[in-house]
Amino acid sequence: MDSTSATSATPVMPDPQATADHVRSGMLASDRATQGLGMRIVAMGPGHATIEMQVRDDMLNGFGTCHGGLITTLADSAFAFACNSRNQMTVASGLSIDFLAPARKGDLLVAEATEVSLAGRTGVYDVNVRNQNNEAVAVFRGRSYAMKGRLTVPPTAAD
Repeated sequence: MDSTSATSATPVMPDPQATADHVRSGMLASDRATQGLGMRIVAMGPGHATIEMQVRDDMLNGFGTCHGGLITTLADSAFAFACNSRNQMTVASGLSIDFLAPARKGDLLVAEATEVSLAGRTGVYDVNVRNQNNEAVAVFRGRSYAMKGRLTVPPTAAD
């Protein structure tokens, strides 16, 4: 099997954390939504990811709080990085979110995604979104589906 092919089953990586780091760099480079919203990946490893986002003025809804769709986008980005961390192309098959408290301009939101279950090609991930005071803002549950034989990020010549 050619280790440089984008359809190889498994990339040649020294360890699971190195694989997650490779995916982090490759996914972020082409994720314009995550970049455009100013999100920053704080941590990532096999089955988990933590991403933060500062609430800006242009993220506020008509009530002066962070738009729920943008909180969902933050949680979805953390979910995406967590479920792709093993470099098997994985997509969302569904999600639910509950908003617990408003986020306001200037808040630093932190979304922490954790793998709950991974069985075959399906997974379940929980994402907790908290503000800078560690107050719960939202809880998100994502369901994932891995695409057989497809890599999230192909290996580079340096890998």
